[in-house]
Amino acid sequence: MTPARPDLRVERGLLRTGARVVVGMDEVGRGALAGPVSVGAVAVDLTTRTGPRGVADSKLLTHAAREALLPALGRWGLARAVGHASAREIDAVGIVAALRLAGLRALAALELDVDVVLLDGSHDWLTGAGQLDLWQAPPVPAVRTRVKADLACSSVAAASVLAKCDRDALMVAYAVDHPGYGWAENKGYGAPGHLAALRELGPSPLHRRSWRLPCAEPAGADEAGELPAAREDRASWSIMEP
Repeated sequence: MTPARPDLRVERGLLRTGARVVVGMDEVGRGALAGPVSVGAVAVDLTTRTGPRGVADSKLLTHAAREALLPALGRWGLARAVGHASAREIDAVGIVAALRLAGLRALAALELDVDVVLLDGSHDWLTGAGQLDLWQAPPVPAVRTRVKADLACSSVAAASVLAKCDRDALMVAYAVDHPGYGWAENKGYGAPGHLAALRELGPSPLHRRSWRLPCAEPAGADEAGELPAAREDRASWSIMEP
């Protein structure tokens, strides 16, 4: 059964209750073993027209379909941006705080006064508690969460596509300097070839070393062989994101 096409009904509902600018936001790379976690953000208001034809959750689209959408997405909405948090930052603060860091960077890059952020899922990982030591974060707008927003909300689906394309391009570029892990194909996820390369070569500087990688255990691991950051949000790294 073909999923319904995302639309702006949820965003327009928020705008009609007083918000002037709503930002749809989605993340990619949360479950990868290497590279950044990336967050896309797309801002809309009541003048924003229906999203470009073909926009959908990035996981439902082929690489070619996502790339073909980029020109139209670059013209749609008030503004759009992608923020990243590196593997080193993930190791330093944990995956949830790194998601927040990437999301706040994306918001800052929009250079807009944002009233509401619409997040995919049921967990508000953007608001957090206190300031991140790695970056002096601005105040966070009001956040609304919606399960499967990437399937229903055009701004969130567009953010998902932008973040996926941006992160994929980074991983392809990183593969040139770090051959052997297959990042041009697996984008840092736990594909069999990537896991085999980790066992043979060990981790690169772009691997998330606080995670339970399939290689020699890092110093400081507990009896289960897992660091606190890995326990905070353990990835199912045997599954590769499309």
